[in-house]
Amino acid sequence: ALHEGHIVSALELTVLLQPVFTQNSRNLILFLQDALSMDDFTYLSESDGNKNPFQNQVSKLFINLLQEMLQSSPSSLVLPAVDYEATRYLLSFLQESGDWTLTSMTNLDVSQLEVNTSKPNLLVVQLQPLASGLNEISTLEAIAENDKIIGRLTKDLRERGIHFSVIYTAVRPSRISRRTDVVGELRRQLMAAEEEGSLSYPPLNVTTGNDTCILFYASNFSLKANSSVFMDLTNATFVTRNVDLSSSECSDVNTTLSLKYTKPVNGISSLEIRFSMTNKFYGGSARNWSTLDSVEIVQDGEKFAKFNVSVMSAPAEYSFHCQLVGTSNLYPARLIPSNNEAKNWDVFISRLQIQGFNIENNQFSYASDCTGFFTPEIWMGLVTSIILLWILTYGIHMIMQLTTNSRFDDPKGPALSVPQTE
Repeated sequence: ALHEGHIVSALELTVLLQPVFTQNSRNLILFLQDALSMDDFTYLSESDGNKNPFQNQVSKLFINLLQEMLQSSPSSLVLPAVDYEATRYLLSFLQESGDWTLTSMTNLDVSQLEVNTSKPNLLVVQLQPLASGLNEISTLEAIAENDKIIGRLTKDLRERGIHFSVIYTAVRPSRISRRTDVVGELRRQLMAAEEEGSLSYPPLNVTTGNDTCILFYASNFSLKANSSVFMDLTNATFVTRNVDLSSSECSDVNTTLSLKYTKPVNGISSLEIRFSMTNKFYGGSARNWSTLDSVEIVQDGEKFAKFNVSVMSAPAEYSFHCQLVGTSNLYPARLIPSNNEAKNWDVFISRLQIQGFNIENNQFSYASDCTGFFTPEIWMGLVTSIILLWILTYGIHMIMQLTTNSRFDDPKGPALSVPQTE
């Protein structure tokens, strides 16, 4: 029993999970989502009828336990929670805690799952990402689809007579509450300074010997082929690290980050994505600049797509950051197709940060952002201020043109006569 508001640390989490490793059933299923909070259960479970996304027995059991906690807790507003820093390393901890037979599922095809009950099994299921940044209905539909996946898999294992334990978690919380006393203190900060607290998982790093030569991070890394085949490579790249970096190359002038995936989705046996960067001296600024020149996609070793990159440069000592990078015309940093094959691909990268030169202490340097200083909001404020200033100037000018009479009628004297020339 944990008191309200208690945050379970990584050490406490390992203690809580010990019964999973000591019981007779040594089959463990880890359902891993990109974002999840207890608020999702308490809020979305109140939906009526078909709108309730939690229909399988595992979710209903968890909701019943959560309701019991709400009724027995002194506070119904604050509950215990697990530190998301602890969940970041949950998979690596589970792998090190026993002689597991690791099975990673990304295609979510339950029919092809084979479980050898003579050995302890660790089954990692990568659930579909939530529709972050979209409306509430899209989030509800995404959770409902993941709930169906959990239901199908657990039902299949029960029908086979396989005993198992389930962990349902995520790499980061979906709802973050902010204290009201610090909201007024929020300000624009150096991205390198806030990197440690903002990243939900560590960045991908490429090393040469003991030195790190490339750092790469994204909160969402997704592709779509032929407008139909969707691939979310975020978890495979940053969480489970099911990516081959051996073809990456580093030098003082040219750097290439190579990401190779094996069977990322059904129908694609191999996929390689290459980010090519250069470090060059520019006389106009009298300093070296690093630029991301191109992004290449190689499918099944045959189909080659190449994109030219716009507006992605930074001083060689800095990293580069951009909130949205992709093939859409609406993104501040665009990937422009340079051959016909590239037109068949859509790329979406959110919160991209990359550095290929001058990395120190295995951390990102100060980030040069793709957003210019003069944002649309600033331009609107300037234009509005200029219009208001022009109206004020015109009004003052008109007031200064007003004149008063130099002579006045005397009621006791003759009437004032003003010649027409005056």
